[in-house]
Amino acid sequence: MLPTIGSKELVAWLPTLLGVRPGDKVVIPQVCYPTYEVGVRLAGAEVIRSDSLTAVGPERVKLIWINSPSNPTGRVLPAEHLRKVVAWARERGAIVVSDECYLSLGWEAEPVSVLADEVTGGDYTGVLAVHSLSKRSNLAGYRAGFVGGDPALVGELLAVRKHAGMIVPAPVQAAMVAALEDEEHVTQQRARYAARREILRAALVKAGFEISHSEAGLYLWATRGEDCWQTVDRLAERGILAAPGAFYGPAAAQHVRIAMTATDERVAAAADRLAEGF
Repeated sequence: MLPTIGSKELVAWLPTLLGVRPGDKVVIPQVCYPTYEVGVRLAGAEVIRSDSLTAVGPERVKLIWINSPSNPTGRVLPAEHLRKVVAWARERGAIVVSDECYLSLGWEAEPVSVLADEVTGGDYTGVLAVHSLSKRSNLAGYRAGFVGGDPALVGELLAVRKHAGMIVPAPVQAAMVAALEDEEHVTQQRARYAARREILRAALVKAGFEISHSEAGLYLWATRGEDCWQTVDRLAERGILAAPGAFYGPAAAQHVRIAMTATDERVAAAADRLAEGF
């Protein structure tokens, strides 16, 4: 295990820190957090957007990013799928990195870590999992995250990161220990998000939206079958802010991401505005 300055800097710099170089290829999900692609570009490598490794072909892949539960879609990958990804990567000498920042926020499905025995068989070789306390513990401003998995890879990251000044301050590490030793606040936080999710989901469906995936995480992945920017504009006219799906990949051009991170009062207000007509 290695503490990181939040998960975003790790996502951005991990390909470079793991030795990905120009000419290498990195697989990222078809629809995903933009920083995966940014990190690959920083390393000078080539991005392959694909949710199916069989479609990748004989490409020379150095690293594979997976994200379950997904940001923005809320999709959860079952253990069988994760197991196949790990096996595929090991046959080719590729590294699998799983972004699991929303692992504790399963609603309609139970997320599984890539480090679970049912996925790796107890062997972490070539596998890393990225975690963040900003979601489960509301510590976004603390920049508190960590990566765990293959001891050899974690050792390499430690050796490079300490020389690059990527060191988590001791008070933040102490706060992380306190948060990780307490599950009561996580349960309370889940209950808040669950209540907001029910209110927003019902309001969006009533307003004519279709909810895709969204079985876990902090967002509802919604569409009206129109260009996402048109949906964003229509929501903005009602004082509701949403992220356009185009931010997350070309395949998401008709979706918007609705967050459950506003206060209870603001979520209720958004639902009321949706009920006034869309």
